[in-house]
Amino acid sequence: MNNNYPNETDLKDLDNAAPMDGVDALDGIKVVDLSRLVAGNMLSLQLADFGADVIKVEPLPAGDTLRAWKEDGHSMFWKIYGRNKRSLGLNFREAGSIELLRQLATGADILIESFRPGTLEAMGLAPDELHKSNPRLIIVRISGYGQTGPHSHRPGFGTLMEAMSGFAARNGFDDREPVLPPIPLADMISGLYGAFSTLTALRARDHLERSGARSVSGQVIDLSLLDSVISVLGSDIAAYQLTGTVKPRLGSGSNQAGPRGVYLTRDHKWVAISASTQKAAMRFLKLIGGEELTRDPRFLDNTLRVKNRDELDGLINEWMGKRNRTEALETIDREGITAGPVYDASEILQDPHISNRGLFFECPDQDLGHVMAHTPVPRLSASPGRFRFPAPEIGEHSEQILFEFGIQKQEIARMINSGLIGVKD
Repeated sequence: MNNNYPNETDLKDLDNAAPMDGVDALDGIKVVDLSRLVAGNMLSLQLADFGADVIKVEPLPAGDTLRAWKEDGHSMFWKIYGRNKRSLGLNFREAGSIELLRQLATGADILIESFRPGTLEAMGLAPDELHKSNPRLIIVRISGYGQTGPHSHRPGFGTLMEAMSGFAARNGFDDREPVLPPIPLADMISGLYGAFSTLTALRARDHLERSGARSVSGQVIDLSLLDSVISVLGSDIAAYQLTGTVKPRLGSGSNQAGPRGVYLTRDHKWVAISASTQKAAMRFLKLIGGEELTRDPRFLDNTLRVKNRDELDGLINEWMGKRNRTEALETIDREGITAGPVYDASEILQDPHISNRGLFFECPDQDLGHVMAHTPVPRLSASPGRFRFPAPEIGEHSEQILFEFGIQKQEIARMINSGLIGVKD
């Protein structure tokens, strides 16, 4: 296993293109991140990995709520998604906190927040007000339901969006309850959308400033977790409008293509099969049942295979049950059919492909020495993302950040003494 993060030489070898000498793609972009939990941290991680200066403004005394998600006493989520960010500890209840936030926003390119809609306005930090002092500021507003609409005032965690979007109703088995994902899926999707939309807004800012068309070149991004999940659920709504039928839950099956699913092997391992094209399906049918099965009227085309899914799955399960996972995968691979092992966390790092790609690295950590973390995704040939420093402790960079924003050392000391600002113990 490759325990080291791939350096520029490694990436050059992998991608056959020389990276820029020490240049981070987002170098010079300053981000003030007021968000909590997952979506905002996923968003700002993407920016931080590619060189943006991300300042996490954390409420005292507990810091970002993500720190409370602990495993064996350690904030593992924070250690992974807090890397490459600096921490400023702020007591939001102390006098002067709003003015300090306004000062930070004035010197930033991007502001990220995930308060309930209306909170920023109640704080005196409405986007129109912030744009008066910083017309170039891009403001990303993360919420469950969005900034508009009848539900906008409600607090909304990703779990509710995974339910309301239709995802849970499609997930699981038809004779069981709807199943919510075991990971913060809505937040993760929203964080990726947020990173894309933020970079789009930066690009738009460049165009506007070159053209001189507007005095305000920044803008507001309304990032709704509900919107984000709905957008990745395919054609469900269109199909319902067409047929009047709600698609059932199919476990690991598919309403669109077959064969598709997970199947148990003789050694009690699972294999995932996806033969979603006609050519691939015919090759697979020939493998498990010979030419005769390719002529079976139940499986002649994709529509028929989806309709007769149970019968096809029965044949696949029978074939898989006679082989161990390694044998099954080697046989399938020789036929050029798409299949893969179902790994759990104990197996992922053992796969030679994952090791060769350097998808994980030993991220330095102040508590544990190191934690296994994923490398920046995607992989750019000339300006790859990189690890710069580990997830910070609460207030670790407070003094440094304030000084960079033009606040004198005496004033910083006063803020610390008053309890307005927290620093690392």
